Amino acid sequence: MNKIDFAVGIGGENGQGIASTGNILALIFARRGLHLNAYNAYQSIIRGGHTFLTIRASDGPVRNMGDKIDVFIPLNQDTMDRHLHLLKSGACAIYDKEKVTPEKAADGVQLCPMPMKELTRGNKLAVNTAALGGTLQLLGIESEPLETVISRQFKKKGDAVVAENLAIARAGYDYAAQNFTAFSWKAPRGAKPLGIITGNQAIAMGGAAAGVKFYAAYPMSPSTGVLMWMAAHARELGIMVRQVEDEIGVMNMVIGAAHTGCRAMCATSGGGFALMSEAVGMAGMIETPIVCIDVQRAGPATGVPTKTEQGDLWQVLGAGQGDYPRIVVAPTNQLDLFHTVPELFNLCDKYQCPGLVLSDLLISEGTTSIDPDDLDFRVKIDRGELILPNGNGNGANPASGYNDNAYLRYKNTASGISPRAVPGVPGYIFTAATDEHDEDGTLISDEFTNPQKRRMMVEKRARKMQGAIKDIASPKLVGSEEADVTLVGWGSTAGVIREAVEKLAGEEGIVANQLAIKWIVPLHAAEISAILGRSKNVILVENNQSGQFARYLRSETGFDGHGHIRKYDGEPFMPHHIVEAVKTQLAGETRLSIPVHEVNA
Repeated sequence: MNKIDFAVGIGGENGQGIASTGNILALIFARRGLHLNAYNAYQSIIRGGHTFLTIRASDGPVRNMGDKIDVFIPLNQDTMDRHLHLLKSGACAIYDKEKVTPEKAADGVQLCPMPMKELTRGNKLAVNTAALGGTLQLLGIESEPLETVISRQFKKKGDAVVAENLAIARAGYDYAAQNFTAFSWKAPRGAKPLGIITGNQAIAMGGAAAGVKFYAAYPMSPSTGVLMWMAAHARELGIMVRQVEDEIGVMNMVIGAAHTGCRAMCATSGGGFALMSEAVGMAGMIETPIVCIDVQRAGPATGVPTKTEQGDLWQVLGAGQGDYPRIVVAPTNQLDLFHTVPELFNLCDKYQCPGLVLSDLLISEGTTSIDPDDLDFRVKIDRGELILPNGNGNGANPASGYNDNAYLRYKNTASGISPRAVPGVPGYIFTAATDEHDEDGTLISDEFTNPQKRRMMVEKRARKMQGAIKDIASPKLVGSEEADVTLVGWGSTAGVIREAVEKLAGEEGIVANQLAIKWIVPLHAAEISAILGRSKNVILVENNQSGQFARYLRSETGFDGHGHIRKYDGEPFMPHHIVEAVKTQLAGETRLSIPVHEVNA
């Protein structure tokens, strides 16, 4: 467990500057060398609606937003009413005493009313600034970092605006020092300053590191941040970025770019991916490598656009009709997103198939601290059996006097991988057909469909996965093999499960271990079966109602978990959700599947 671990909760309406306030705090904490994790629960409207941002910081790794709030900043009465009861002894609430009134606080909670009209000199937009000053004082952080960030933040608005906000920040800081009791501990300093990154930024940066030269998208929350980063850096990185009229066009353009030998990528959410799925099947049929990121949100239909969920697994598993190989991966956090995208591109190029990434709002829009050194690595780009006009691909170069009729683009090889020539290579003419075809691309649907040819091509493509599974890491059990319970999750649940395991041992005396699944297709079924077969009690944890991964695991291994913990209210798991559910299930006090329905509670 970390020595000092604290969280700040900021709430109000959309339009009250909550996200920017959180960004300022994140910058201050990261520059202090603190690890952090931030999650913003907001509504799908520009103004109004309840928003609550939690930013948690510590002197050690922070894998989720945690269970508690130490500093509570309610910017309106609604937020005070919703969340004050969550504060425990030792926490504090900073609020405008003229506009917000606490109904009842738990014993030991310090109420910190501030005369915001006086402190902000009537500037209603600067209440956040005064509250930030008070927050830093209570945390034992000097005012200088806030003043530095404010100076940068308002620089474009002129010296007068900068001076005004600096004065307000100092007034809030000084007022807190004179009227409130600071925490008995001070926010620590880390070994060196850290950076901050969102998952969407990590996806885009991973694409750039992988050598992506074409990116297309139609804006769809919560994936739009990928498009924004790509557009902002397109010129300096030499990436062609296109905002397309719809997701059907997006995927077709990405496949077209990839077909010419360019590394191409797109990102969307579940509704957009539904429109892309037929074209994904085309990439599988013509064996063209592309990468598509699905940043999951609550569905179906438009669902809840600004809430998180793990509800698209079966859609991705079944994307496009018929059988064809695809690689599906669900990274566990923001840094993992960054490292996984280049790895996936290499796999897709090698096995000439679509690669699909399952992220979600929690990690794509969530903010985390990173060591800048973790982004400083050389990506080894492997293009597989690729033949380029200039001979720079990894495949064999065109032979002098090569006979066009001899090139078999879809040659039936033992590995299922055929040398891929991009259009325009002399001597390598072929047909790229979405109909089933022979080894040279000739459509077999235009003749009597030869059963042997059809089976040969289906089996040829399927063999690729036999090699692909050897190139990806199998999941490893974290913790004692003699544990009372094994918690199994996939994708973004890894961090919160890890902390729940620690809490179960430290607070409840229950020894638990964890199996986090990242690579979904191909699945290391034998290894997973062996691990779970030795486990006493297996509980599967996921952010959906139907237990999509539990059903997939059962279909691939025959293993059925002993219990399930599912949350599908649009908000992510918090550690205590899992801890309490595990205790209940081990006690045998409820049915097999426990749905969790708590919002930031």
